[in-house]
Amino acid sequence: MRKTLIVFLLIFSAGSSLAQLPDSIAENIKVIKKYVSQDYKQMLKQPTGVLLHPFITPGSKSYANVLWDWDSWLSDIALQQILQDAGTVSDKRDALPYEQGCVLNYLAYTDTDGYMPIEIDMSSEPAKIKPADIYSTNMHKPVIAQHAAFLTKLNNGDAEWLREKFSFMQAFIKNYQTHHRNLETGLFFWQDDLAIGVDNDPSTFFRPKRSSASIFLNCLMYKELKAMAYLSDCLKLKGAGTHYEQDAEALKSAIQHNCWDEKDGFYYSVDLNLRPITNEPSIVFGHPFVLHQGMPRTYSGLIQRIGVWSGFMTMWAGIATPEQAKRMVVENYLDKRTFNAKYGIRTLSKLEKMYSLKASSNPSNWWGPIWGISNYMTYRGLLKYGYKKEAIALAYKTITLFGDDFKKEGALHEYYDPDTGAPIMNKGFQNWNYLVLNMIDQLTGQKTVKEF
Repeated sequence: MRKTLIVFLLIFSAGSSLAQLPDSIAENIKVIKKYVSQDYKQMLKQPTGVLLHPFITPGSKSYANVLWDWDSWLSDIALQQILQDAGTVSDKRDALPYEQGCVLNYLAYTDTDGYMPIEIDMSSEPAKIKPADIYSTNMHKPVIAQHAAFLTKLNNGDAEWLREKFSFMQAFIKNYQTHHRNLETGLFFWQDDLAIGVDNDPSTFFRPKRSSASIFLNCLMYKELKAMAYLSDCLKLKGAGTHYEQDAEALKSAIQHNCWDEKDGFYYSVDLNLRPITNEPSIVFGHPFVLHQGMPRTYSGLIQRIGVWSGFMTMWAGIATPEQAKRMVVENYLDKRTFNAKYGIRTLSKLEKMYSLKASSNPSNWWGPIWGISNYMTYRGLLKYGYKKEAIALAYKTITLFGDDFKKEGALHEYYDPDTGAPIMNKGFQNWNYLVLNMIDQLTGQKTVKEF
């Protein structure tokens, strides 16, 4: 630990870029790096119970014994930035089994039917990890290939560690494409509102089963298909890479066609809860009658005009056109009445009637609080489309939020008040909050680790 701190101090003394930052930001950067270097190894867990490989947890007591799908992927990106900045050769070598173990633990409980669990609790009974009906509820979010591709790319394209289990990853994608996709729109949907990552997103929360083509889910799936193409090529699986690339482009077109709202200049989730078009007559006023025969619906889904932060994920994923991105930034990102807050991006527009900052763990609250991951993904999207000034401002907000929390509480929290920066709940939450380090290194001109 002492050696790690010395390396951090050398980085600070060698970097002239900190001197160009506002004093408060430079101070908070030092605080963040100090605490992250001390605490990150708490996320690394040894194999135990049904978890056969080492793995990464979100780091707080609330999640200490569970491997989570998108948490472990994003925590690993932050971990790689920590190791890039201050890790020794030994640190990097020691971390690799935990990183690959996140992927391999999930593949250990994936079969030819493609079902992959959302989370694996070390105390689970193996026979109960898979539900009786695998098609009636959600499964692992489409991030497993992205996680594997991230690690493979860091290792110069060597994906041999995946070869034995890669067919199960392909089965996972096929399961999504066969059982979680709406044919009319070409969009993917949630089976229900169980563990969707953004727990109480109103586009899905308490809505009918299979009715929500979530923009969050579809952005993840677009990137997942791109990752599958990359991994297929690395494994020299003839034709598979081209197939996944074509699937990705088809999904991108479906998202642009169905989810973009020209009225609001924003991307939304889509409501699929529509009755089928039929020519079968029913009895109306005592006579056989084909209802709406003269003018049946010509649309396959209805845009859900609910201001949810995940619309900005289309910029993170590279789905939005440059013209669309401009409208999203000008008309939505910069609007202080809706998303733009003192400490980052509100996860739900403040104008929505369900906006709330209530502390809750079941579900975790995404009705407005600031989350580290929504700040980070929006930041990445801004950079991708050339909005550097706006991205820097968002990085400053995130650095201030987390630096102040470390100074006051000695730890980070799961989510925060958008206007005061006050932590709302779950002290000790590390997880994707540590992606602030990736923002810092981008800001200060250091080599930056990015997701696939």
